[in-house]
Amino acid sequence: MLDSRPSRIFKTYAIPQMLGLVFNSMYFIVDGMFIGNRLGRDALAAVAIAVPVIEVLIALSLALTGGASILIGRSLGRGKPEAARRLMMSSLMMASLLGLVTLAVGQFFTAPLARLLGATPEILLMAVDYLRLILLFSPVLVFSFLLGGLMRGDGKPRLAMAAMTLGALTNIVLDYVFMYPLDMGIKGAALATGLGPVVSVLILLPRFFTRKGHLYFCRARLKLKEAGQMLVLGFPGFILEFTIGLITLFYNLAILREGYGEVGLAAYLLIGYLMLLMLTVFLGLAEGLQPAFAYLFGAGDRARLQALKQYSITAVLSLGILLSLLIILFSGGFFSLFTGDDPALISFAATQSRAYFSGMFLSGFNILLIIYWQSTGFAGKALYTSLLRSLALPPLLLFVLPGLLGSHVIWFAHPISEAVTAVITLLIMLRLRSQNFQPALVKEGAPS
Repeated sequence: MLDSRPSRIFKTYAIPQMLGLVFNSMYFIVDGMFIGNRLGRDALAAVAIAVPVIEVLIALSLALTGGASILIGRSLGRGKPEAARRLMMSSLMMASLLGLVTLAVGQFFTAPLARLLGATPEILLMAVDYLRLILLFSPVLVFSFLLGGLMRGDGKPRLAMAAMTLGALTNIVLDYVFMYPLDMGIKGAALATGLGPVVSVLILLPRFFTRKGHLYFCRARLKLKEAGQMLVLGFPGFILEFTIGLITLFYNLAILREGYGEVGLAAYLLIGYLMLLMLTVFLGLAEGLQPAFAYLFGAGDRARLQALKQYSITAVLSLGILLSLLIILFSGGFFSLFTGDDPALISFAATQSRAYFSGMFLSGFNILLIIYWQSTGFAGKALYTSLLRSLALPPLLLFVLPGLLGSHVIWFAHPISEAVTAVITLLIMLRLRSQNFQPALVKEGAPS
């Protein structure tokens, strides 16, 4: 890795992870296509209610994966594969605990949770059915993310991508089988989504029983100190993914408060699918680079670390502008895949999407810098930026601006929050640029 050019590192690590995550996000997007065409608008609204819970589960999985990947990458960069294997085993034990807890919570508290998230009586039953089955498979989903992250950290990003891709294809096939020939309704969609990660785990798991590479199963005990380090380092990543679910919740509440009703919920779900695709691209690129950032940081290679950061910033900004233009111009055709017999919904969603994606290209810059700081000893700044773009700005804009400028302004809230965050992120980066670099073995800090 130390001998690779930034462009080669980017192509080797970032692109496969991005493609894998995009395919992984297809679990939920394909669900939406089948649900919208087979079951209609109310079913789409029910899925919209479930999205925040699903995103929290994914966020917890990525937090554990991110924290483990950073520590493992640093250990490998310092030439300590035994420590990396011990950290791997600790992360697997934590994943087991997380999976069991989410499984228990999902089976006993699904209905109250759906009501809390805003489910109306008309869609409550469908929301509960969808959520309960999704959470039944939550342990497997957690392991699919973690094993993929471990595989990337061990230098096999293409195998991780292949596992996620085949899991997504399995979901697509089963969606059709369960919802059309078997006519299982929204339960069929949830079951197909739950079985997709099972395929990914079955592909990835055997690799860790061999001694090929640095990471494989070994005897180890869970150490609380290591567990705490993983959670602290992974927390900014948790906020990054949690942002998707949290912003969805804020928007759902604002949409209902402003009187848009089920039409508004369904429209935002369609917009949310495009948002999910865009943010998944950026998250995939940044998370794919995380092992490289951590490795170069652990090895103390300032020049390549800086070069990789600059190359990556240029790449994500260019890609963000391209994606935003495509969405603004062609979103209507995408929405028709979900509900071709509801032109009013398609028109409304397409109109609001042009406002929503007007500044979303900046989200890639924000996400990349958060992951970079998280990987190079600036977890505090990564956490601050993550909280700013998720907990601080979106609710402020969603619940204050409509009273001043009208209900239509809610569709601009997310891009405005990304733009403000990007300005603050740039200022932090410029301030840190003057700091001296210290290798990880000496001091936990890095250049901005």
